[in-house]
Amino acid sequence: MPIPNISVRHPRRDDIVDDPVEVAGVGTGFEGTLVARLRNATGEEIAKRSFQAGGTGIWGSFFFRIDVPGVPNRPRGTLEIFEESAEDGSEIFKRVVPILFGRALQNPYHGFTVYTVQAGDTLSSIAQEFYGDADRFSTIFQANRNVLDDPDEIFPGQELRIPQ
Repeated sequence: MPIPNISVRHPRRDDIVDDPVEVAGVGTGFEGTLVARLRNATGEEIAKRSFQAGGTGIWGSFFFRIDVPGVPNRPRGTLEIFEESAEDGSEIFKRVVPILFGRALQNPYHGFTVYTVQAGDTLSSIAQEFYGDADRFSTIFQANRNVLDDPDEIFPGQELRIPQ
């Protein structure tokens, strides 16, 4: 199996990210230049920056931060990492990572607690316990869309992320 030109190691799919978003991986591009872009839930570009990694035919590690301007109106978004073609400027070797913007869930955002669902729990009762407000169940639901399809269907033993 060939080694991909770009491998994003952090964030992983469905990670809750902070502001700035910290990005790490391995890659190579023409003259070592790659591009990172953040998109909101509607696909609108909200941030973009270039960074260096490796060089033509040489893979190198990368780590950088990219600022999230303002608080996104919805938690879901994407991080895109790609090389711009030297021939026509098109985006090549693109990697797209679905992410959740922490500040859209809880502002300010200070990470999350992992809670193990107990018998009799509901998202509303968990929200009451952590936030003092049962109506904030949707925050927990949105933070866990990678494992929950319906806010009324949780089960004992399930581990949920509770934004702090």
